[in-house]
Parts: sequence; C-alpha cells; structure tokens
Amino acid sequence: MRRRLFVRGLSGVLAPLAAAVVLPLAAPAPAIADEVVVGGKPVRIAEHPWAVAIASRDRFGGKRSGQFCGGAVVGKRTVLTAAHCLSREVLGTPPNDVPDLKIIAGRGDLESSAGREVAVRRVWVNKEFDSLTNAGDVAVLTLAKPLPAESVLPMAGSGNSGYEPGTTASVYGWGDTTGAGEYARTLRAARVRVLPDRVCQEAYPGSADGKYLAGPMLCAGEPQGGRDACQGDSGGPLVARGRLIGLVSWGNGCGQPGSPGVYTRISDVVPLVSGVQRSTGSRG
Repeated sequence: MRRRLFVRGLSGVLAPLAAAVVLPLAAPAPAIADEVVVGGKPVRIAEHPWAVAIASRDRFGGKRSGQFCGGAVVGKRTVLTAAHCLSREVLGTPPNDVPDLKIIAGRGDLESSAGREVAVRRVWVNKEFDSLTNAGDVAVLTLAKPLPAESVLPMAGSGNSGYEPGTTASVYGWGDTTGAGEYARTLRAARVRVLPDRVCQEAYPGSADGKYLAGPMLCAGEPQGGRDACQGDSGGPLVARGRLIGLVSWGNGCGQPGSPGVYTRISDVVPLVSGVQRSTGSRG
C-alpha cells in the first residue's frame, strides 16, 4: 500500500516513455479514498495563485495540460517542487532535456486554456536528495518570464508558528481522486493538521518507502486518516497561516489511518532556495 513518490500516472495517455513514467504506480494500489486532494474539495485558483501545475506534453501527453506534479510560487521567477518529480525515473530523461518543461499558473481546470503557460529557463535539483530516505526532496525552477507579484507565497522560516503541532494547514493539488489512478481536472485542497514528529517517526521508522527524519521533513495529516495528498500531488504546497511550510513528498497509501503525509520542511531548504535565486538573479 505504498504511495512512495506522488508522481501522477498517465491516466490513459501513453507517452513514448510510458514504462518509466508509470513506474511509481506499478506498486500495489493504495486503498480507495474519498476525494482529491483526498478528503478535499474544489477551490478557486484565483484565491490560490501560487499553486501551479508542473507540465510537459512531450512527456505526459496533452490530456490535463500535460500536468504531472505540483509546485509553489515563491518568487516572481521561482517555483519550488519535489526533486523526485524531475528524476530520470519519472521523466525518462534529465529535466534539462525535456523540450517543453513549463509551469501552468492561473489554470484551475487543466482541461481549459485559462491562465498562463510559462517556460522553465533553468532547473536546479537538490544534489543532496536521498532517494532512500526521501530527505532533501526539493527542486527549484527558474522561469523564463516573471509571474505577478501577487502570485508569490512567502516561505515560512525557522521558528515560524505554522510548524507547531496542531496547526491547521491546507494541501493543494490536481492528483489522484481515488487512490486508483483517477485524476482531478480541477484544483483541490484539503485541510490537515501539522503533527508531532514522533507520529511520523513511529509510522515510518525506515523501510522501502523511506525514513522519517525530523530535520528535513514535516509530518501532517489526520491520525484517523481521510484527508491527505495522493499520487500527482507531489511538489504541491502545504500552507499554514499564509506561508508555505511544506512540499508534498511521500507517504504510505492515501489518507490511510496511521500513515500521515510526509512533506519537505520549507525552513530546512530556505537557504538553498535563496542561493539559487542569487545565482540566477531571480530574487523577488
């Protein structure tokens, strides 16, 4: 019942590299869940402009605008996503060799033509990403053209109250609606709670799925299950008190009791992101 790597399958669209792309869904199917984001509801993209789709029609076909992961806008030219989204296992090729890698902003319905498609000028994938534990699961996309300032979501630094256990947060995405490969066409959000590190340490002490590490990771969900991220939501934002606190990373199943979601902790990667922004001149 593993959901390790929240990458979307092709939902019936077979690209030339389908064997590599659908690999994350070749594991046993997760238990059936309610909605997507699991236990969530539709939301208006205009109210959450920092939630973007990561897309490539070349790799994933034209259905749903070629979306395969989510992302969060943290600068007018800077989008964060999960490192595993840009792996060879998922893309079938290095990300810089994908001819049409882009982000889609302002398009809540992926089958519409609303919003903007912006090309990715540069891809930075964290070299410290550990595919065994899933630590360091972050990548930075530098855009060819800037997004409006109102699209930018502030990152929560160390000590921000959004990381306190019990805090209500929301996770956003276009991922699997059932845990069985049925993907949403419109943006969804689910409310979850930030959980104490010990909850995920007990749930994920170390296995083929990964190992929960308190420093680089953040635990969120509901102890009884029912609300969670799922396949296709990888790299999407976890937001609390108006700031980005996490990126969808990994877990076991979708919305299962005793298996919370594990997120990349934003406070752990702020220095890395700032360094990439300085090197590309994309701050702000």
